[in-house]
Amino acid sequence: MLTKLFGFNPNTSTIRTEVVAGITTFLTMAYILAVNPAILCETGMDKGALFTTTALMAAIATMMMATIAKLPFALAPGMGLNAFFAYTICLGLGYSWQFALTAVFIEGIIFILLTVTNLREMIVYCLSDSIKNAISVGIGMFIAYIGLQNSGIIVSNSATQVTLGGLGSATPILTIVGTILTAILLVKRVKGALLIGILAITLIGIPCGVTSMQGIISTPPSIEPIFFKLEWSNIFTTDMLIVVSTLLFLDLFDTIGTLVGVCNKANIYTPDGKIPRLKEAFMVDAIATTLGSIMGTSTVTTFAESATGVSEGGRSGITAAVTSLCFLAALIFAPLFLSIPSAATAPVLIIVGVMMMESVTKIDFTNFADAVPAFICIIMMPLSYSISNGIIFGHLAFVAINLCTDNHKRVSTGMIVLAVIFLLRFLL
Repeated sequence: MLTKLFGFNPNTSTIRTEVVAGITTFLTMAYILAVNPAILCETGMDKGALFTTTALMAAIATMMMATIAKLPFALAPGMGLNAFFAYTICLGLGYSWQFALTAVFIEGIIFILLTVTNLREMIVYCLSDSIKNAISVGIGMFIAYIGLQNSGIIVSNSATQVTLGGLGSATPILTIVGTILTAILLVKRVKGALLIGILAITLIGIPCGVTSMQGIISTPPSIEPIFFKLEWSNIFTTDMLIVVSTLLFLDLFDTIGTLVGVCNKANIYTPDGKIPRLKEAFMVDAIATTLGSIMGTSTVTTFAESATGVSEGGRSGITAAVTSLCFLAALIFAPLFLSIPSAATAPVLIIVGVMMMESVTKIDFTNFADAVPAFICIIMMPLSYSISNGIIFGHLAFVAINLCTDNHKRVSTGMIVLAVIFLLRFLL
């Protein structure tokens, strides 16, 4: 039954491993329950309703991924996409949050059509092997960078953009302790090392004043203030076209990058080297985005933090199902889950960054036609704070370098078409 429903394979994993992986994924991305409402409420949306919608959409979308695509990936309203929703569409262009939700709805419908026509799958296979390997490495660096930022170890600086933060406060110290502790557990091959690290630092953080217990149980707020609040009066405007196009582009390549990168880490491939049930995964992403707009939130997408569960051994939809159930539980136990501090989750993000560096060994750095595009892809993800930007610049570099050398036969027609689309995206 588990094999049929979730794609579980007892030869590659155990139920206990999948459960621990699912909980680990949830704990590393539970911050979205606090961050997404905090960002979107800037538009005038009800913060309490946003919390409930965020948890519900994460639970629904992730369970869809578990049962339809049978992959160990979790979904929720995406970071970056929610900021574009709030600070560009609403606060920047001056449109209402109802207008923004409508743009997300239209984006979701278009994504469903693109998935049905297999266009999203075709794009994945237009990327070179060096870029595919670079994607997982870049995501690893991106995740680690987020962990370092969340902990205060790396902070912004007006002169150098980023610099070392003050290490004398409790959060950076606990992050360093948590990273070392988790690494020791991994070296000793302790099962559930990432989860143990999170729980240990959460408990240690109580007397240190980092973990603030806010209670255990609360009643989730109603989503009525933001439910099905679409606005159709401006759908044929130029701004709507620009907004929808931008959302499409950001979501498309963020999702492609995450799926390719995490599958690479988990070595989840069919015998012919393709990602299993990729079309189903894209369809879940598209349906979740459409449903999310109706429920009242920004674009729902696959989270790179899914790599934490994969690193714990999650290989099937059971991992995603457990994560989904955790998000449902969060509706009732919200104060307890929100008590987990960034000092507890940051070490896991840093360690997962290390784990995802493994694919760098598959890149031929003696061949500059592969090495330069791969490096650009890797470095642009953390520095531009965008998975999609890394893919774009890496692919453009691959096509340009190989077309201008004796390697032009390595560049397919699909690669050239994709490169032209990338260029138009920047020019327009």
